[in-house]
Amino acid sequence: MELISLSVWDLSLAALLIVALALLSFQMRLGLGRSLFVAALRTVIQLMLIGLVLKLLFETTHPGWIILVSLVMLIAAGREVVARQQRRFSGIQSFALGTLSLFISTIAVTLLILTVVISAEPWYTPQYAIPLLGLMFGNTMNGIALGLDRLTQTAWQQRDIIEARLMLGQQPAVAISDIRRESIRSGMIPIINAMAVAGIVSLPGMMTGQILAGAPPMEAVNYQILIMFMVTAGTGFGTIFAVAMGARYLFDPRERLRLDRLQKTVA
Repeated sequence: MELISLSVWDLSLAALLIVALALLSFQMRLGLGRSLFVAALRTVIQLMLIGLVLKLLFETTHPGWIILVSLVMLIAAGREVVARQQRRFSGIQSFALGTLSLFISTIAVTLLILTVVISAEPWYTPQYAIPLLGLMFGNTMNGIALGLDRLTQTAWQQRDIIEARLMLGQQPAVAISDIRRESIRSGMIPIINAMAVAGIVSLPGMMTGQILAGAPPMEAVNYQILIMFMVTAGTGFGTIFAVAMGARYLFDPRERLRLDRLQKTVA
């Protein structure tokens, strides 16, 4: 099947939908018009830039470039984890925790898939490494951000309950166990829901893209199953690690609740 190329005119017509949505937002006083325009502009610029970068990477396969791009993606994802929290750990702790969780879960799972499942030769082949890392970072970032946000918000709201449990002799891990468990659930529920409705309610993005590009449907399905499993694993491991470490950081060595380590994000 021949791939149908899209022209600037085609994309401009699609952009009119965003313009119409922004105008409706202005009329309804939703306050989202400017955000829509900024997000749309960022989408175009960022995707065009990554398209140029990928073109260069595909022409010069070298592990150094893959590592550099991975680091840029990791730092950007770590920053977004911090930005999406209403209450975050003060200083660099929030960024460090999110970035470390992303690194451990995403890099480990992606390397496993590249070397064992796909068996790409070499493993750093940009055609496989960059798209898989992008999918992993994007989804794992959401899970970690949701989990940490739920953890810090709930700990702040239920601080009296946690301190009462500590006064009754409970260990910090026990006193915050319910909050920790619900925070992990919050981070994992979106990706579990995405798996549950894949193929029935929605066709996932990667599968849709492959089919539009002319790939055989069953081949696209196989890759999408692989992607869903690896993204879910990465999101789960990353969220569990981030929330567990965040819960520990809420207490000091003397087992006191330290909510002074949190700061409210300025909108």
